[in-house]
Amino acid sequence: MMHLAFLLLIIFTDGSSSDKVCSYQDVVDYLNLTADNSAFKMTRPVLDYKHPTVVQLDIVLYAILAVIEKTQTFIPFVWAVMEWSNERISWDPDQFCGITQVSVPKEMLWKPDLFIYEMIQKDDSPQNPYMYVSYDGTVTYEEDMKVVSTCKMDVHKFPFDTQRCSISVGSAIHCIEEIRLLPFSNSSRATKFSRDVLKTQGEWEFLHLTVTRYNFTFDNRMWENLAYNFTMKRRPFLHVTNFMLPILFFLILDLASFFIADHRGEKLGFKVTVLLAISVLLLILNDILPSMSNKTPLIATYCIVIFALMLLSLLETILVTYLMEKDSASQEKLRLRDDRDDKHDTVKIENTEEKRQTCCSCVCKALDDEKQDELLPLAQEVNNSIQSLESNALLLILEQLKELQNTLNLLLGCRQEGGKSGHWAARINRAFFIFYVTTVSLFLSLIFTAWST
Repeated sequence: MMHLAFLLLIIFTDGSSSDKVCSYQDVVDYLNLTADNSAFKMTRPVLDYKHPTVVQLDIVLYAILAVIEKTQTFIPFVWAVMEWSNERISWDPDQFCGITQVSVPKEMLWKPDLFIYEMIQKDDSPQNPYMYVSYDGTVTYEEDMKVVSTCKMDVHKFPFDTQRCSISVGSAIHCIEEIRLLPFSNSSRATKFSRDVLKTQGEWEFLHLTVTRYNFTFDNRMWENLAYNFTMKRRPFLHVTNFMLPILFFLILDLASFFIADHRGEKLGFKVTVLLAISVLLLILNDILPSMSNKTPLIATYCIVIFALMLLSLLETILVTYLMEKDSASQEKLRLRDDRDDKHDTVKIENTEEKRQTCCSCVCKALDDEKQDELLPLAQEVNNSIQSLESNALLLILEQLKELQNTLNLLLGCRQEGGKSGHWAARINRAFFIFYVTTVSLFLSLIFTAWST
């Protein structure tokens, strides 16, 4: 009879325990976790102060919001998970219907004082108000953060550059004897998780995430830190199409301007316009690159050399235009002198003909007026006068030929002197064009080789 009663008691007891209802508040009440209880949040949660608190940290890249070269700023959005052990918290899940984990407000428990060394602006993203507590005392805290951090960038190969920015995490006041930092995931696992959850990259391509642990000593105390190094490569398509190709097109236009006639003013105005367009693009470059850099950016060298070549081309055009105008002025002066000499020769010839006609008319009148018996002496005198007039005319023609020869020699000398300017202008233009094409080809080959290596 007693055995039957004992069996019934066991059955009823098991049935009542199977119908037991539990809640998270029962666990909280059991642990005495209340907002007024400061025992769980005042000090580091260890029973022996010599035991360090081991904090496992994991950071996963969620998005690359911005990389600002001008201010050397890296802004990622990361997902951080911290896990540590609270030695004052434990319960038996069998006593609470198998509950192994509860969530409590983060203000109720102690939390490691970890911070990011490179962070230069307070995080303004929404905070996670809760943390998870496991039955064995393991506390897990997850938080999404917008990290505005400083990053030393190398823009030497901009826009074909690869940047490496770091986020270093460490404790503010607890040294290595009090808090030990361990990475929850290694580099390959962190890289894989980041690629799986990465939402936006902008103009950057995420390559890999490297996790390293290092120590540093200050004031005879050692701290342990974790460094998360983000490596990313820029997508240069936007900068190539909006900046580099227009400058290259302007350079091609400047080369094509050599086929414009030098004696016209359109060539000089065209080169000045192209040079002003390059100046506007240089102002855009000034807004992109940082004010200080260890090495001169290749894109700055690219722009400055092209600008210098185009400026040199403009100066060469000014010189050639000056020589051509000087040659044109000499040709115009010679033309005016030829016209004046032609008029002077025409006047001289007309005067000679008038003298000869006057002399002949005088002779004829003398023949008509004299008597017949004086014809023979007069005829002889007329012949003598005609011979003297012809000799004078020949001397005058000889003097005119000598003057004409001197004039021709002077004209030929002036034309040779005037033609020298045009000849030198053509030679300078041809030599500079060869130099320009050779220099541009060599420079572009070297600059693109430096970008690609």
